Amino acid sequence: LPLGLASLFAGSGARYSWRGVCACASKLPNSLLSERPRENYWYAGPDGQRLLMKWYSLGQHDVGRYLEAGDPVAALNYLATDPGVRRRHVDPVSGEPYRVFGLFGFGGDDLGRKTGVTPPPTVPALPGIPKLISSPYCDHFHDIARRESNAGRQVIVSNELDYFEDFERTHGATLETRSVTHGNEWDLYSASMSETSARAKRAVEKLRSAELLATLVSLEYPEFLRRHAPARDRAFTNLGLYWEHNWTADGPISREERAAWQEQLMAGIDYYVDSIFAEGLLRLGGMIPKPAPAQRFFVLNPLGWVRTDAADFPYRGAADIHVRDLASGVEVPHQLVSLRGARHLRILARDVPSAGYKVFEIVPGPGAARFEDAATVSGEGSEVLENSAVRLVVARDGAIRSLVDKRRGDAELAAEIDGLRLNDLAANSDAGEALIVENRGPVSVTLRARSSAGLEHATAITLYRDSERIDVRNEITANFSEVRHWAFSFNLAAPAVHTEEVGAINLNRLAAQGGAYADTHARYDYITLNHFADFTAGKGSHGVTLSNADLAFARLGRSTLTTLDTETPQLHALAGGQVDGRSLGIRDQNGASYFLQRFALRPHGGYDPAAAMRFALEHQNPLVAAPVIGRESGVYDATHFSLLSVGDPNVLLWALKPAEEGIEHGIVARLWNLADAPASTSLTFARTLSAAHRTTHIETNLAAVALTAADSVPVTFSRQQLQTYRLIPTAGTR
Repeated sequence: LPLGLASLFAGSGARYSWRGVCACASKLPNSLLSERPRENYWYAGPDGQRLLMKWYSLGQHDVGRYLEAGDPVAALNYLATDPGVRRRHVDPVSGEPYRVFGLFGFGGDDLGRKTGVTPPPTVPALPGIPKLISSPYCDHFHDIARRESNAGRQVIVSNELDYFEDFERTHGATLETRSVTHGNEWDLYSASMSETSARAKRAVEKLRSAELLATLVSLEYPEFLRRHAPARDRAFTNLGLYWEHNWTADGPISREERAAWQEQLMAGIDYYVDSIFAEGLLRLGGMIPKPAPAQRFFVLNPLGWVRTDAADFPYRGAADIHVRDLASGVEVPHQLVSLRGARHLRILARDVPSAGYKVFEIVPGPGAARFEDAATVSGEGSEVLENSAVRLVVARDGAIRSLVDKRRGDAELAAEIDGLRLNDLAANSDAGEALIVENRGPVSVTLRARSSAGLEHATAITLYRDSERIDVRNEITANFSEVRHWAFSFNLAAPAVHTEEVGAINLNRLAAQGGAYADTHARYDYITLNHFADFTAGKGSHGVTLSNADLAFARLGRSTLTTLDTETPQLHALAGGQVDGRSLGIRDQNGASYFLQRFALRPHGGYDPAAAMRFALEHQNPLVAAPVIGRESGVYDATHFSLLSVGDPNVLLWALKPAEEGIEHGIVARLWNLADAPASTSLTFARTLSAAHRTTHIETNLAAVALTAADSVPVTFSRQQLQTYRLIPTAGTR
């Protein structure tokens, strides 16, 4: 159970939650599951938002499972008489037994569970369910409640909500608050189809650009998203189903059928995201004006801050050109690169506006400016790659043997631990073909390695002009059955390791050590690895942020199922596999033989969570370049445009999109305060606003927000809080 879900659920309007376990495939022993430290508590996120949690210890008659009311009478009597229940279910302040109990869940995976009640003939048969299985209809609970109520207890048929309201009213004031993560278990099995799961992660990330495009287009063409609504609804349903719990693949449905279903879900997700992205680029390109003979393209920045980065524009024209920034009038560095067999024009796009774009023009002939290559390549095997910020030594298998931070005293940040270095797939191996320079120019330089060490794979490592970012693109080109990792070993003593889990940034230490991990009742072998992991030396003088674009889990150092290694400065990103053996998950990666697994590294001084997240988001959300095809006049600016900006660099724009019901219901902005302190700032919109509302994450209005100016909305956050706002543009304004 991730820590940050408390914040996400509460931020979506939820007040209560309950959990039950299967105790059928867990690697935690039943003896541990049968003695939880707390069974009712406030489940709080790092921002202080909380839910009332019911999570009973595993007991007899399915108590503590997810079908506690499977045998209601036996379970009721167990709660009333078991000494363990009576010992655990006590108020932590008064020591008095709790007066309110709940049994949730009936049926489980068994649609044929006996109820003793014949369903009425009006209940329709379920399609695809064999006739020998009875209907899931049941209505025996009321009879049981009447029969089992007596002078000592009242048995109520609950809709779950009334249980929680009663418990909160009776015991909520004295409950303990728990704010910890319990790690991962069945969700790890999605790594048994690693490339398909990576596609799901990429699609969600691509939504940042796609939904910004949809917003810009919908402001001028409100029908845009209505045409995509059926695909949207299917894609969002598919995203919910993709991580559905039967990833164990140990039931009556074959692994092959399960894997095919996962691929089908993923196809629907890709279709929606790719559709609005492609059409949005085309339509926005038509809304930006240009003179008829000019060859121009816009560069879109989906993130909420001004940024400078490389941008790649598909290009088939002449090589004898220069490129001009229309907003500043200056010539920009450019080069021609080959990306996956296609020719592109790569430029260094400076100061691209937040949640907006900048326009560039391709001009025939050489320009006046001369730019040196972004990096140098040297060494007998072309193994040293260096720019103004970092110096790398790259091995033939694509591992990085040395990473020197030139801006901080030439500190060496790479290490070798257990024979593994940075971006290392196999221990103690430099085997591979000679390194080649794949692309070289004033914007970037790329070295490519090919090797069979560990598995057949290719690695491209890229440095950019005057940038600390080191891009690493790994492509595994062979099927595999074993559990595989990419290792990253750092020369950082006693590091603090922070990772983004789900809705939270965790310090990966036990709660007793001041960290986010539960001291007990947790799995420690694999942490969640979302956008980034950050290793910072104990004294805080040096560190490295690792951006992770495609994978979902990692092992810290030499961690095991029962121990979290907080000393070894090493991370093993899970490239794929059945982590709990051949009987759980999809075997042999469902036959896949291609896996794209990208990372980026950035040296830094002290740890800064907002800077780490900005770095990861920039790596995983590249600037998007597309042609300007508008006429002499257009609805957007001819040189640059920003739809929204945020006043505090610690508050990051997480999403910007048309309201779910349509653009006429406003624009939804989701923001995350990454600082460990409260924040107050403002959102500045490109057009005048008539109103603004704070909403839940599922876009239910909570409160109106008074505007501080016609285009400005004040926003306030607690530490590490994620919030959502609805902005209503004034009708008819531009």
